[in-house]
Amino acid sequence: MRRLLPALLALLLLPSAPAREFTVVAYNVENLFDLDGQAGYEDYQASRYRPAHALTKLQTIARVLAQYEAGRGPDVVLLSELEVDRTPGATPPDYAALLAPFAGVSLADLLGPRFSPAVADLPAEALLLHALHDAGLKGYQVVVADAVSAPGTSRPQEIRCAVLTRFPVRSTRSHPTVDARAILEVELEVDGARFRVFSNHWKSGASDPATEPTRIENARTLRGRLDALLATDPQADLILGGDLNSQYNQRLRYPRMGRTAINDVLGSQGDELAVRRPGPGLYNLWFELPAAQRGSDTYRGEWGTLIHLLVSRGLYDRAGVQYIDNSFAVGIFPALNADAKGLPLRWEFTRPAGRGASDHFPVSARFRTVPDGRPDQWVELRNPSDGRTTGTARRTINYATFDLPRLAVDVSRLAPAASIRTEQNKGKLFRVEGRVLPGERLMVEFRGEAYDVWSFDEDLRRRLRADHPAGATLRCYGELGLYRDRWQFVIQDPAWVK
Repeated sequence: MRRLLPALLALLLLPSAPAREFTVVAYNVENLFDLDGQAGYEDYQASRYRPAHALTKLQTIARVLAQYEAGRGPDVVLLSELEVDRTPGATPPDYAALLAPFAGVSLADLLGPRFSPAVADLPAEALLLHALHDAGLKGYQVVVADAVSAPGTSRPQEIRCAVLTRFPVRSTRSHPTVDARAILEVELEVDGARFRVFSNHWKSGASDPATEPTRIENARTLRGRLDALLATDPQADLILGGDLNSQYNQRLRYPRMGRTAINDVLGSQGDELAVRRPGPGLYNLWFELPAAQRGSDTYRGEWGTLIHLLVSRGLYDRAGVQYIDNSFAVGIFPALNADAKGLPLRWEFTRPAGRGASDHFPVSARFRTVPDGRPDQWVELRNPSDGRTTGTARRTINYATFDLPRLAVDVSRLAPAASIRTEQNKGKLFRVEGRVLPGERLMVEFRGEAYDVWSFDEDLRRRLRADHPAGATLRCYGELGLYRDRWQFVIQDPAWVK
């Protein structure tokens, strides 16, 4: 026994494995399609969507992900809106084998001078792996959700969820849900610690009460799986993410909906300390930010929070994987995925190769492995959220603060007869001065062409119409847009009228 004591003492004195930190990103890449010419969306038919467009989209996604981990990229990415391959092979793809014939050839060459039927047949996720490798983001494997739907679904899936990971994959499972993409569950392992991620893309229409019952069904699918896992291990390490097409404060923001999917069924809430108590509650990481900074997408002059990361109780104990307090962030990268106004630089089919990134900013959070092995102890939190939403339920875009003269296109540099009605000018800001034309619509003549004048603010529209009869001069700033084949200037704020 005495001879055993030194050995036991030596074991006790062995240094524990160091904690390892990593980043998880949730990112809706706005319809990443392949080039096989078979697409369920009209914009991605071969007549419009060309290899140059795909190259721009893929390289931009890679550049966005390269903003994390000092250019190395996040270790885990929960992706939304990858095309369901309409020309699949007979067996699930072996991506390494698919890409092996193209090793050493850049994606720019594959989608340029060396484009071929074999390249066109590659699924979107294989093309993305190649783009990431070109950008120095290496070591990923990809898991895609099955294109399966629950009974009662009205149409086949055109897009699906996926997970990119550098960590070993221990198991995968797709959960069909009604009228939405299957929820993808992936069990991962890092330094011996196992955790699960869930990549989601629920039914669209966050503000529409008619579609909330479908999102409730989507939430029930996910909640049922979480309850089964937590019944076995109440402190399981679970990370939920993706496009839930719901606001973090859905119940407060749209009170006429009554019961909501994200808050009432899934159990998303903002009391960070509540996850220490028994129960099914999940902490929504949007509450890590001040209310005035919560936003990943925009719609009609308001910020939305459709992309989410939520965590379970187990990510706050001192065992397995742990959330790093206050690490949640929105990925806003000027001139890459954000325009000069700080808004999402969404994808557009402008110019021969298109431009833009996505209509959603990615969100991220950092985690670490914990060598303590103490599920009975909790991480110390700095300024934990109490779940209260400060300010108003809605966060509007403050268009009145924009530096309009700096942002506006300098039309003096254009040829006098040059039309601004081009794809590349859509969404750009112009200083408008022109004669109001007769007719029921408010229209203005600008550089020899007629444009509708529109605002989402009904009171502003009414006032503009009353103050500017036919023949009057209208002076304003407006964003150039195209709606139902009519070109228009959109006035986003009363301060834009001069």
